[in-house]
Amino acid sequence: MCAVDLGGTNLRAANIAGNGDIHARAKCPTPHTDDPNEIVSAIADAVSECSKQATASGQQVAAVSVVVPGSVSAETGLVVNAPNVPAIVGFALTKALADKLARSVVIENDANAAAVGEMWRGAGRGLKTIVCFTLGTGVGSGVILNGELWHGIDGTGGEIGHTSVDPFAGVHCKCGNFGCLEVYASATALVRIATELLPEFPQSSLHAIGSEHLSAKLIAQAAHEHDACAVAVFEDMATHLGVGLANVVNTLNPEAIVIGGGVSASFDLFAPNARAEMLKRAFPVPAQRCQILKAECGDDAGLLGAARLALATE
Repeated sequence: MCAVDLGGTNLRAANIAGNGDIHARAKCPTPHTDDPNEIVSAIADAVSECSKQATASGQQVAAVSVVVPGSVSAETGLVVNAPNVPAIVGFALTKALADKLARSVVIENDANAAAVGEMWRGAGRGLKTIVCFTLGTGVGSGVILNGELWHGIDGTGGEIGHTSVDPFAGVHCKCGNFGCLEVYASATALVRIATELLPEFPQSSLHAIGSEHLSAKLIAQAAHEHDACAVAVFEDMATHLGVGLANVVNTLNPEAIVIGGGVSASFDLFAPNARAEMLKRAFPVPAQRCQILKAECGDDAGLLGAARLALATE
């Protein structure tokens, strides 16, 4: 089957076998357009490329699964919200693709798919109840309870990145709320925190970079070199993430919380402190048993999850 990851910047596709092996890939820029049919055409072109590669190796693409950076209704195939691809908001993507491709199509939120991918082929193998965080530009999350992906009534369940961890003195979030986990534990948050803390650390090497050029990667590099400001940034991030983890533990009692996304490359800089904060705040027994794991599937988590979800419908 062919899995497609529709991102705000790039569109990636891959042929994935029933055991999770990836046999072919295609990639192109996501069209910047107001016309949802252009998005449909771009997805169709990527699927066509994967189909050609499948045919060349004696295989065929029988089904397509697409992950979207936003909320979707898996039942109706409607895209409820997609801030980075606004052209498809309110659009019946599943039907449009099924008509275009003449194949069965499944759509899913990207963070949900990543959670499924990690449970299938990543850090969550062998577990039944996990929460997966994707720490990137924002904070995405997916919840799997007793082996089943949790969507909620409207398809927006599991948006833990938009739970409040500092609501009264908190930073304003793009969702309209204040103090969301996303504004403290994302790559964007690391840059904001560093910019705010820099005046307190006149000797920091981050001054030489300049606030306009700061990135989560550069801050992490500085933290690994024991720069005091960069270390403080990750301590601040870990404290707020730990609050979010404690809320997850007390609410869902998962076996593990899996942390992926670009920020997870700095797992060693924040995970121990985040776990310590979680242990201070959550009920002792479920907190002690809950593992905090680094994701293993990288950028392929969403593609693998998409494939797994499609295979489950066959």
